[in-house]
Amino acid sequence: MIRAVAALLFIATSSLQAQTLQLVTPDEARLPAVAAKPATRAITRGPGVKLATPGSVSGAFPLKVEFAPRGGSKIDPASVKVEYLRGDGVDLTARLKANIKPEGIEVAAAQAPAGEHAFRVSVRDSEGREGKAEFKLTVK
Repeated sequence: MIRAVAALLFIATSSLQAQTLQLVTPDEARLPAVAAKPATRAITRGPGVKLATPGSVSGAFPLKVEFAPRGGSKIDPASVKVEYLRGDGVDLTARLKANIKPEGIEVAAAQAPAGEHAFRVSVRDSEGREGKAEFKLTVK
C-alpha cells in the first residue's frame, strides 16, 4: 500500500514537472545583461503588448502577456518574438510557441531562476504594424 501511494506521488510530481515550462535556464540567467538602447518615441498604431502577470513572482508561476490589436486589425501569432535580454539576446520564441495565441501568451506554470529577468516581446498585426514592449520579472 505504501509503495502504491509513493508511486502515485512520484507520477503526479513527474507530471507536474513535465507541465512546467523552463522559461529561463540557470545558464541563460548568468549571461551579462544586454546593453540598454536609448528610448525612442513615436506614434504608432501597432498592437499593444502588456504583461498581465505581476512583476514579482515565485516558484512555478503563471505567465500571461496580452496583445491588443488596433483599428480592426488582427494579431499575427506567427510574427510573435520573445527575447530574453541577456548575452546577445536569447530567443525564447520556440520555447513558447505552443502558448502563443492571437490574444497573447499564456503559460500555466513557468519557471526561472531567482533574480531579475528582462524580456522583449514584439508582434505584428494583419496590417504589418509592429508593437513591442519590454518588461521585467523578479523571481523570488
